[in-house]
Amino acid sequence: MKIRWKITALIAALFAVLGVAEILVAGTILMPSFTELERRDASIAMRRIEYALDSTLDQLAVPVMGWGNWGDAYRFMQDHNRAFVDENLTKVGLKELNANAVIYVDLEGRFVASYQFDFNSDRPLDLDFMGGEALAPDFPWRANLRSERVVRGLLQTNRGILMMAAAPVLDGFGRGPSRGMVMIGRLLTADEIKRIGAQAQADLAMLAPSNEHPSDRIIETENVTRVYHSFNDIYGRPIMTFRVNVPRSITQRGHMAITYASACLAAAAVIVLVLLVFILNRVVLNPLARVTHHAVEIGKGRDLTTRLDFKGHDEIGALAHEFDRMVASVAESRSKLVDQSFQAGYAELAKGVLHNLGNAMTPIGVRLSSLRDRLRSASTEEVTLAAAELAGHDLDPARRADLEEFMRLACVELAATVRSAEGDVEVMSRQTSVVQAALAEQMRATRNEHVVETVRLPELLAQSLETVPDTARQLLAIEADRSLANVGPVKVARTLLRLVLQNFIVNAADAIRESGKRRGTLHITAEIVREADLAQLHIRCTDNGIGISPDNLSRIFEKGYSTKSKETHYGIGLHWCANVIAALGGRLWATSEGRGYGASLHLMVPLADRSTS
Repeated sequence: MKIRWKITALIAALFAVLGVAEILVAGTILMPSFTELERRDASIAMRRIEYALDSTLDQLAVPVMGWGNWGDAYRFMQDHNRAFVDENLTKVGLKELNANAVIYVDLEGRFVASYQFDFNSDRPLDLDFMGGEALAPDFPWRANLRSERVVRGLLQTNRGILMMAAAPVLDGFGRGPSRGMVMIGRLLTADEIKRIGAQAQADLAMLAPSNEHPSDRIIETENVTRVYHSFNDIYGRPIMTFRVNVPRSITQRGHMAITYASACLAAAAVIVLVLLVFILNRVVLNPLARVTHHAVEIGKGRDLTTRLDFKGHDEIGALAHEFDRMVASVAESRSKLVDQSFQAGYAELAKGVLHNLGNAMTPIGVRLSSLRDRLRSASTEEVTLAAAELAGHDLDPARRADLEEFMRLACVELAATVRSAEGDVEVMSRQTSVVQAALAEQMRATRNEHVVETVRLPELLAQSLETVPDTARQLLAIEADRSLANVGPVKVARTLLRLVLQNFIVNAADAIRESGKRRGTLHITAEIVREADLAQLHIRCTDNGIGISPDNLSRIFEKGYSTKSKETHYGIGLHWCANVIAALGGRLWATSEGRGYGASLHLMVPLADRSTS
């Protein structure tokens, strides 16, 4: 990464850290404080509801004390005068009390008189707890019949929840003894709940009590904070749950304010970042990039005669001037070194070749000199003359006998010379082989051996794809099997295998093109095959292209053979791949079920020992 991007990334990272810090502060301090305010506001709203309900019960307690501390009622509880009932326990009286039931109970808990009416249905209530002649034995207010204390509370009835208040029946002057108890009740209707909610200025709803959730809880949604509070009846059992919905306006406004502040901060950060990058580019990065580019070009060795000629006088200018001086020195040294290296290398190579050839040629020279001397000393001219003389017809018999003896002896001598020459020729042939071997060794010394590297197959595949033409990549979807990663690192001739895989991919693309498909797939798998002490890498590339006919499976690796257009394909690629893999000790082969069924190219190459370098 260039220093320009490093500095830009560093500054951006600093601003990002500031942004994250701002988000953390907003998320951990500011927004929780808004949420806490909403929770407090919601709790206050529920307390207002509780106060409104208590106020409603207190409103019932006021008339019940008047009806209890009344001389006529005190006498009625003793003489049970029906005129009192007919005159006071009426529908009009209940409306004036804003109540649904008035009940008189004596000291034994027996019902003396009552009037119950539902103004919504305009029918009597028929409350279930008054189904008998007296209050139930476990009715909690039985203990208040003689205590002369005012009580109030909630009671679950067959008509719904009844808000009740009870007071002792006294003589009208607040004196006793109490002759019983008067109870006044009002149904907790939907209208009554709305009135309580309006009184508390809250969105109120009544729910049935639940044993699955805590009696008091706060639940927050995206838009509403819900506060739940359970109320008990006069038995001490949960009778109902009030829910107050408080809009989360505080959080919404806080979130909006934080959003605006964050946006302003982000905009300021971007502006500052742009200004900083602009200033750094002008003052530091552009001059430094110029020096770096010049250094890279010099490092490539393209031209050591160019100079930077930087005009600045700061640290970068001093660096540029010093760099120009060093380049000039390097250019001079390089010229001398190249000349000396060439001469030294040439002399060293010549010396080695001449030494080896001299060692091999000396015996050949000795043999040739010896052979030449023997051939010169051979009496070939005398034999020729004797043969010509023997060809004559008027030759004296004695002379003919001498010449024939001479020819016999000469033939024996020439035969010995030829046999000796054959030995010399054989020796010289061996020495010539030595010369050829020396020359071959020198030729091998001039070649670069393939470098074996440790590589992972997914990386090797990625490197192969980098050099595949775009036209071929657009035709193929490469499916790299998990086995490529599971094989792990392997030691192979990476460069050669990369080129082989590149050829496989290009051939697969050509097969897809010939099949008429717009796009095909190439599935690549790998495995390690172990035979005795030899570990080999097996790579299989399977495409869904045109396929290969059975009679061509063994010919596709031949030089010059190709099933494609002869104008653009010369049958060299797979042949070269086969030769390369064979040179590495491996092999290539192809499999296909025929034309139209795709094909698979298999590569098997020995793995180098991982312990070797």
